[in-house]
Amino acid sequence: ATMAKYVLGIDIGTTSIKVVLLDINSKTVTDTFSLPTQAYIISDETHAKEQDSVQIITTLNECIASLPIDKLQNVSRIGVSGQMHGVVFWKAQTGCDWSGGDSRHLFRPRDTSHLITWQDGRCNRDFLSTLPNPDSHLSIATGFGCATIFWYMKHRPGFLSDFMVAGTIHDYVVSMLCGLESCVMTGQNAASWGYFNTATNQWNIDILKDAGFPVHLLPECVPSGCMAGQTCYEWHGVPASTPVGAALGDFQCSVYSSMTDRTDAVLNISTSAQLTYAMPLDFTPPNIPDPTSSISYFPYFDGSYLAVAASLNGGNVMATLVGMLSGWMNELEVEVSDSSLYEKLIRCALGVDSSDLRVSPTILGERHDPLSLGQVSNIHPSNLSLGHMTRAVCRGVLDNITSMMHPVFLLEAGVQRIKGSGSALSRNAVLRQEAERAFPLPVEYGQDVDSAVGVAIVFHDRM
Repeated sequence: ATMAKYVLGIDIGTTSIKVVLLDINSKTVTDTFSLPTQAYIISDETHAKEQDSVQIITTLNECIASLPIDKLQNVSRIGVSGQMHGVVFWKAQTGCDWSGGDSRHLFRPRDTSHLITWQDGRCNRDFLSTLPNPDSHLSIATGFGCATIFWYMKHRPGFLSDFMVAGTIHDYVVSMLCGLESCVMTGQNAASWGYFNTATNQWNIDILKDAGFPVHLLPECVPSGCMAGQTCYEWHGVPASTPVGAALGDFQCSVYSSMTDRTDAVLNISTSAQLTYAMPLDFTPPNIPDPTSSISYFPYFDGSYLAVAASLNGGNVMATLVGMLSGWMNELEVEVSDSSLYEKLIRCALGVDSSDLRVSPTILGERHDPLSLGQVSNIHPSNLSLGHMTRAVCRGVLDNITSMMHPVFLLEAGVQRIKGSGSALSRNAVLRQEAERAFPLPVEYGQDVDSAVGVAIVFHDRM
């Protein structure tokens, strides 16, 4: 019998990396492995949010090395997705060093910058107001690649002159695997940077040039779902010359793994939260952005779009609650791990069917309302238990996302069910209960729905 062949799916997320092997014949996931990256860097600059590229790639190598080598040797395609909006810079010839013996080559970053993530807050409202208006249906926000490059151009031009190439962290991985001199970027990632017109699939070169933007840093744009090249070396057992897809957005890949019908909406809650459904195939977005609208249109595949309510407040709100409690307990000199706290909070909240405590969870603001903050209201002596608090936080996360895209809106769009995905939903039963209450539609949770699986399925479907 011939050996089974596999697609290797890789997702480089904000807090973790996940890798999967998808059996090509059965289209099922045979192996998965995930590790937290723990790559955040403490920066001297206020509002900076950066990650160490070396640490991210070290974690990636650990994940791939944990998959069975006999299967890696039979990988026939590689798909990579990752956190959108962010930017990493590198030098064209010396972006990485390849090393290793006969069967386990790996690459390590060499002349690369930190990854400036989507959470970077240096481009405040005043700074953004100095930037030119994009020719795009998508507004520009802090943490978007082009805004970040503008910020460096103004505040640290010397930093930019060190580098020749820029991309998202997942574009960097694809460029290194394929030994590309430059960077190729799909419309999914380009749209997330800003100053990109999804109708023409082109950067706003003239607008950017006129503003003195270093346009040589902009990647070459390619269609979402196409190949970027082939592996230039054997990699952890994956043969040299294995085709590698151009990197895709983690959001689109997560949706691809969950949306089995065009009448499905997808609710994804991981670090942040998104609610989305597919627009009709003939839909084209408006020419100019509405920065106050809570709904955006993200490019998907083959010229189609997703309507998206993208909230900055998701699983990170629960993480903040856990962090607040562990901070208080530290001050009281009580030791407890965050993970056991998280589990205890969920157990407490499962004992409270509903709460009249109200939590507005927008502690990180929203892109359509950057100045909003969180609020706790309707407090009385008998709703102050941890169970009430946790239940109210989970309810608040759902109330917030449904205020951005109302369930009636979904019904009018012909949506028939909600597919749930994302790490926060899968580990938090209270959040799942609140999701089921928030929608007048059935909510189902898929097995194996995440970006790593999604990107593997995309390239399986396009073989």
